[in-house]
Amino acid sequence: MNLSVIILAAGAGTRMRSSKPKVLHELAGIPMVEHVYNTSKVLGAKQVQVVYGHGGELLKQQCQHFNVEWVLQDEQLGTAHAVQQASPNVDDDDIALILYGDVPLLNSETLDELVKKVSANNIALLTVDLDDPTGYGRIVREKGKVTEIIEHKDASAETKKINEVNTGILAVRAAYLNECLEKIDNKNVQGEYYLTDIIALAVNDGNEVFTTQAKNSYEVEGVNDRKQLARLERIYQRGIADRLLTDGIGLADPGRIDVRGELSAGNDSFIDVNCVFEGVVSLGSGVHIGAGCIIKNSSIASDCIIKPYSVIEGAVIDKNTEVGPFARIRPGTHLKQNSRVGNFVEIKNTQLGENSKASHLSYLGDSEIGKNVNIGAGTITCNYDGVNKYKTIIRDGAFIGSDTQLVAPVTIGENATIGAGSTITKNTDDNTLVLSRSPQKQIKGWQRPEKTKS
Repeated sequence: MNLSVIILAAGAGTRMRSSKPKVLHELAGIPMVEHVYNTSKVLGAKQVQVVYGHGGELLKQQCQHFNVEWVLQDEQLGTAHAVQQASPNVDDDDIALILYGDVPLLNSETLDELVKKVSANNIALLTVDLDDPTGYGRIVREKGKVTEIIEHKDASAETKKINEVNTGILAVRAAYLNECLEKIDNKNVQGEYYLTDIIALAVNDGNEVFTTQAKNSYEVEGVNDRKQLARLERIYQRGIADRLLTDGIGLADPGRIDVRGELSAGNDSFIDVNCVFEGVVSLGSGVHIGAGCIIKNSSIASDCIIKPYSVIEGAVIDKNTEVGPFARIRPGTHLKQNSRVGNFVEIKNTQLGENSKASHLSYLGDSEIGKNVNIGAGTITCNYDGVNKYKTIIRDGAFIGSDTQLVAPVTIGENATIGAGSTITKNTDDNTLVLSRSPQKQIKGWQRPEKTKS
């Protein structure tokens, strides 16, 4: 049987105290509902439907990259009502798996085990044992078989001792799901149509309810407020930290790392506290990342040192390179082997050659810089005329003095020396000294301007 997933994402999430839909609040840098969607794709779902309501247009806009069918639940009349908006779109013989957009940490292996238990008109239900099950519907069994779910408010003192609770996540053949949904009524205190009523219906029909246990309770935790979201964030990040430690990467503090994407690293690399990794980041072996760095969609080769509070985005950094502290490496930058970028240097769309260095206080944009080049403090490539951007080329062995402006398009010749304080607007020859500043002079008796009295 094929798998079809229905993700319920229509709730307003009033306890989040936010103008955006609850499921759009982010965990590890992506919306909670995207975690659920990604898990659905890992399971190989043939079809994914997202049932939306509150803030639907914003939800569809931010998740337009999803390959899903969007289904509107115009009125929020309960979970069974929400499922009923989408279930008729599922082929009768498909397995319908019901997931929730605010339950982001579900493990695909757990769900795969659940789905495999569906047969004929039997239902597969995901449950979990809780030390404190207060507020949850209890799983009632007779001779080991599930007979019903009793909500906490309706439970007897004896039933309240049961620790196995309902998660609301279930899988069932679509044809039988639709048959049951037609029978569910809203004769309850809330006046809503509850999906949990399907369990009693199935038992009354002589069908079995098979269960799978979530290995970790956090897998099935829903998010209703920002405190719960923050708790799941730390659980998620701690899981990543543990995997990194197992793979031979040192962490100064496993509780102070944030990975918002994919991070891979070679052994003997070390990550100091409060570093953030976004998108796809790869680190070679023996890389040292200093405290407070932010690295996004970048590749850093072995034996590099990234000093504290550097920001690197969309860059390739070759072996044995040093960056920072307080450096900003922007998209399109390639730092070649043994190069050095120091404090308060910003580099964008630039190739910095082997053994070249820009040690401090410079801006290098849209540049091609050769080998063994020294960039003095305060150097600026003036790459933008207000409309178009132009390229600066600095050949091998050039020495650029401090406080130099290179007005692109311009080429600095091989082994050329640019004197400090120069503004270069024309190409320079190889092996030359270039000066553009005027001779020093003194003006005696010169008076500084004074503030005009009002």
